[in-house]
Amino acid sequence: MKDFDTLVQPVWLEGHLVDPHLRVVDVRGYVRKRDLGGGRQEAEYLAARDEYEAAHVPGAVYVDWTRDITDPEDPVPVQVAPPDRFASLMGSLGIGDDTHVVAYDHAGGQFATRLWWALTYYGHEKVSVLDGGWKRWIAEDRPVTDEVPNPAPANFTPRTRPGWRATAGAVLTAADGAESFILDARDRGQYTGEVSRGQGRTGRVPGARHLHADSLLDPEGGFLPEEVVEEKLREAGVPEDRERPIVAYCNGGVAATVPLFALHRLGYRKLTNYDGSWNEWGSREDLPVEKSD
Repeated sequence: MKDFDTLVQPVWLEGHLVDPHLRVVDVRGYVRKRDLGGGRQEAEYLAARDEYEAAHVPGAVYVDWTRDITDPEDPVPVQVAPPDRFASLMGSLGIGDDTHVVAYDHAGGQFATRLWWALTYYGHEKVSVLDGGWKRWIAEDRPVTDEVPNPAPANFTPRTRPGWRATAGAVLTAADGAESFILDARDRGQYTGEVSRGQGRTGRVPGARHLHADSLLDPEGGFLPEEVVEEKLREAGVPEDRERPIVAYCNGGVAATVPLFALHRLGYRKLTNYDGSWNEWGSREDLPVEKSD
């Protein structure tokens, strides 16, 4: 096995909990949707700190995905925190430049991959996701605790990788050209324009292809086998060319990190998350939209 794997199994994690260079991060949370009628829905972004405090993987620290790693000054919801804010949080959690981070959420999905993306965006190489997350950890009867650790502070140095995060302007340029492949990770109703979140417009970024983030995950938790993921990527039109730039988006740049994580595991490296996603694009009248007939 290489120095680390980006997708680790519960049995591996349990065997490495005493590793002083490992930091487990619980990032459980929710996006709770409510149907408003007329093709409209609203979503509430929630953390699950109370669940963490009740029980978690031994030694795990907690990150509130809605607040801790976001930018409170940005008018677009849940945008990634600026470098100093992000580094301060990581350091306070005992995450230093050489720490191997293993992130988990309820089922090994979008919140864990969001932290994977944010750490990778800030140049941290050793980041893994717990396959199946908390759900699989509990199902396999692995140890839990309610003891909240108090890690020694560490030095986290942010090394921003601009190519990993796209602005609306960059996405517009990509949509106008032929070099990049744009991937919409929302549900099909939002992609076609039949459904809209909040008060924004309906539709999609022109030219975007559809691949719902949840379609890459096993209903029981965790990622589908790589060969199945590869099939779903091909069905969505994702090119086999690992050098083709790919831009993914969703509503808030969170679910989009699921296909980005899967693509990264398959060897794609020119990957970009449109962090503003439809929360920004759908609210800006100066940006074009496309709908299905």
